[in-house]
Amino acid sequence: MAKVHNFSAGPGILPQEVLKQASEAVLNFDNLDLSLLEISHRSKNFERVMSEARSLVLELMGLSADSYEVLFLQGGASMQFYMVPMNLLSQNGTAAYVNTGEWARRAIKEAKFAGNTVVLASSEEENFTYIPKGYDIPAGIDYLHVTSNNTIFGTQYHSFPETEATLVCDMSSDIFSRRMDFSRFGLIYAGAQKNMGPAGTTLVVVRKDLLGKTGRTLPTMLDYQVHIKGDSMYNTPPVFPIYVSYLTLLWLKNNGGLEHMEKVNREKQETFYAEVDSNPMFKGTANPEDRSWMNATFVLTKPELDEHFAAMLKEANISQLKGHRSVGGYRASMYNALPLESVKVLTSVMKEFAVKFG
Repeated sequence: MAKVHNFSAGPGILPQEVLKQASEAVLNFDNLDLSLLEISHRSKNFERVMSEARSLVLELMGLSADSYEVLFLQGGASMQFYMVPMNLLSQNGTAAYVNTGEWARRAIKEAKFAGNTVVLASSEEENFTYIPKGYDIPAGIDYLHVTSNNTIFGTQYHSFPETEATLVCDMSSDIFSRRMDFSRFGLIYAGAQKNMGPAGTTLVVVRKDLLGKTGRTLPTMLDYQVHIKGDSMYNTPPVFPIYVSYLTLLWLKNNGGLEHMEKVNREKQETFYAEVDSNPMFKGTANPEDRSWMNATFVLTKPELDEHFAAMLKEANISQLKGHRSVGGYRASMYNALPLESVKVLTSVMKEFAVKFG
């Protein structure tokens, strides 16, 4: 079979060895002669998976189990848009947000149902082509929420706001892609399906001392403390997505951790953007200083040649490069599992396109 170069924005590419291990577990998990999909989530075999997955998250982030809890929940990042303010926003307090794209906008909308919510800065007036900087952060807010990577518009935080407030971050599309001081964050959440696993589970990492202080009576399923007490198994967890996420976390650890991942991802994005900037047939849509390492957005300078470029992509087995309708053009999603080889195949097609039609 010809190799397919998968640039899907999400669900995204996963390591081949992880897919192989996961497929084997569907047939025979832990030599039980039972499928992972049919065993009890309360079995010792799956409890081990859950425990090790949570430990791997803390290990990769360099965080202490004394200070942080790790949860694998359901409902996607979209559920966290409401769970975060319900658990962190006090009844008379204020939550602050920065609007850098569609997912930040949705988080803001849900937070307003929970209480007083202010937007400190936004790049919406320029179609989210940059990350806002230099805005004032008021004292006394309950938390500041940012979205680390803008999947649709192709921007990314390369440094985070300096603030004494609790920093909350949606890292759905760039989690575990680079090193950072994760202890700066009071709460991190991420849907697994873009850089960590398949759709169906959501990672939440929360500092313990932040919880139980809002004065609210929370619905059971929206209370982080309930899920912590239940070891992420208050209700039946999505065993397959969690298992694949566990395998991916193990793959990350065994392949040099975040230091190695950052090195590889840096090389991929430098290779791609060097071609975009030097090729007259293409133009990047995000401000260069805020370009995403994970989701590179670009357009043709001669859009009338779109069908010719699409045909060349198909012939090279390059898949799912079409941009989001909000931006148009193209989007190359270069998640952790995408090999540098695939980026080089794409840039070679771009070079050939310029030779033929430039």
